[in-house]
Amino acid sequence: MLSGGMGSIASHLDACLAQLGKDAFLPLFADFAETLGVDQIMVFSIERDSARCLMSRHFGNAAMAGKLAAEYLDGWYRRDPLLPELLSAPDNTVSLRRLDDINAGMNEDYRRIFFETPGMAAKTTALAAGESLRLFVSLYQTQADAVPVDADLARLAGRLALLHFERAEETDIPSPLAALSEREQSVCLGILSGRKAEAIAADLGVATSTAITYRKRAYAKLGVTSRAGLFAICGK
Repeated sequence: MLSGGMGSIASHLDACLAQLGKDAFLPLFADFAETLGVDQIMVFSIERDSARCLMSRHFGNAAMAGKLAAEYLDGWYRRDPLLPELLSAPDNTVSLRRLDDINAGMNEDYRRIFFETPGMAAKTTALAAGESLRLFVSLYQTQADAVPVDADLARLAGRLALLHFERAEETDIPSPLAALSEREQSVCLGILSGRKAEAIAADLGVATSTAITYRKRAYAKLGVTSRAGLFAICGK
């Protein structure tokens, strides 16, 4: 059963549509995903020789999402059994695949890292191919007896993500940072540019301890625990 009624889902969709391409989209999109009865959502932009994490959110364990995203970007995306299909998909299409569709072609280590160890029992992935981006929009469930994510709504999630991220591509701010406050974004951008906490604090006109507090809040929201994790999810 969906965690929200159809009226709630419609209101979430309306809110997402109103914020396409804007910083406010990601938290609203996460709220929409949670109404579908999922425990985690991951969005990756894929090219033939590279991948970027655009969104990683586990609704019960924030650190897990960041860890899994970093693992996936560390070369494991090349082992994704859906990679060839996404790369060859026609532009402006969204197709859907369930975990059962890819089990046979999945590497054992891949299954252990991304499903068995984190306790992911089900996965529904929208393969969203646009004019400038190709996305995996993956919805995970931890309960084996959970009702599968509605197929139409999962496709809609893929379409929403594609519309948003293609509009947002022109910004210089890495997509995972869009869900942060302005100060948290500034601190993370400073870290990504190689600056120390003292220099970042001076740029913002705040105490070093305050900049560190912003950093801690940002890391918690992003599900990372270190500079390396931040660099990993931002594709740096």
